[in-house]
Amino acid sequence: MPTADSVVTADPHDAYKNFRFRVKWDGRYVAGFSKVSGLTHSTQVVSHRSGGDPGTPRVSPGQQEYGPISLEKGVTRDPGFVQWANKIWDYSNSTKDSELDPSSSAPSVSLADFRKDILVELYNESGQKVLAWNIYRCWVSEYSAVPEFEGGENAIAIQTIQLENEGWERDTSVKEPEEPSFLFPASSA
Repeated sequence: MPTADSVVTADPHDAYKNFRFRVKWDGRYVAGFSKVSGLTHSTQVVSHRSGGDPGTPRVSPGQQEYGPISLEKGVTRDPGFVQWANKIWDYSNSTKDSELDPSSSAPSVSLADFRKDILVELYNESGQKVLAWNIYRCWVSEYSAVPEFEGGENAIAIQTIQLENEGWERDTSVKEPEEPSFLFPASSA
């Protein structure tokens, strides 16, 4: 008999597809993402050896490291990527001369809000949320405004941000949904 925590999927061998996902920050979904990659972490290895130990050192886990995450989306008029990237360093604010005009002094780094928590959600083919990950204290370490332009190409212009983060975890509150079923064509009875 299935338990409350058992898998609902009709065939547990059917893996989820990677093409239905959404990204959320500042309480809203950000449209147009074509790729999210790099949700990885690793643990440093601490090696130690006492003088009386055999020639092989002992190893134990050290600090956890979270890899950078890349987000890609088609270039649009939405200024979200560049606004976030500019919170780390803003060129126009950095070039103002506060000695000549003290009223023009503006910070070149937005320390209060350059970090964001983001949410990545994965959906099944029926559009039901099946998995989610919370990614904490992200900030933009690299921003690519436009790709290389090439006249002979037939492609979408993609912009990219790379996010440093201080950790992520799977959102365990997201439960596997009951998969929908239907008959087609519908019976006439």
